[in-house]
Amino acid sequence: MSEERATSFGAAADQYEAARPDYPFEAVAWMLENLPTGARRIADVGAGTGKLTRVLADAPDAEVIAIDPDAAMLAKLRESVPGVPTFLGTAERMPVPDASLDAVVLGQAWHWVDPAAASAEVGRAVRPGGTLGLIWNLRDDSEPWVMRLTEIMRTSPAEGMFEGDGPTVGEPFSALEEERWQWVRPMTRAQLHRMADSRSFFITAADDVRRSIHADMDALFDELDLRGEQTIGLPYVTRAFRAVRSR
Repeated sequence: MSEERATSFGAAADQYEAARPDYPFEAVAWMLENLPTGARRIADVGAGTGKLTRVLADAPDAEVIAIDPDAAMLAKLRESVPGVPTFLGTAERMPVPDASLDAVVLGQAWHWVDPAAASAEVGRAVRPGGTLGLIWNLRDDSEPWVMRLTEIMRTSPAEGMFEGDGPTVGEPFSALEEERWQWVRPMTRAQLHRMADSRSFFITAADDVRRSIHADMDALFDELDLRGEQTIGLPYVTRAFRAVRSR
């Protein structure tokens, strides 16, 4: 998997924050429902601009930190979710003491990591019985126009992972449990373009490829008669996973 793509998002931090969807609260709550009552220490790893962090920060008794390898993304996170401590790091190398967390969660990020090394490192950082939570917002390509949009924008590593067997975790975690939520996000033509601009393929593509993607998107939107401030419902499936650290 391209390290260039994995570390490209800081160049489009504003686009990412504006265009990417938030996570349904109920999906995040499900990932963490087995945590103990009282103060709950949670690290959002691969936190980006804070799409998942802001939901975690609203949870009762949550003590949240954000970890990401990209300083530009963390700078945007501090604007979006003020007051949450931020640290440079990765799922394979987290700047936290042993057994210092109740949960580690990753949103749109596990497909960028080495699952064996990341599982071992998260296992070091969480207490016995702690939780590893993974979550993705995925466009629902069962809708024909959405499938065409995905073909134009190119498949992402996350989408490629779900075309296979999905995410995997290793020791010291139990098998993953999964739940799904379906919902629709109204989006304008301009917002859909910004979403494409926030994707790793687009960020790292040559200028002529970027122009071609936008032209093909515009042709699709013309067919859909999507103009100006008109919106179209973009269907999503949120897929959430959780696993427990063995005691």
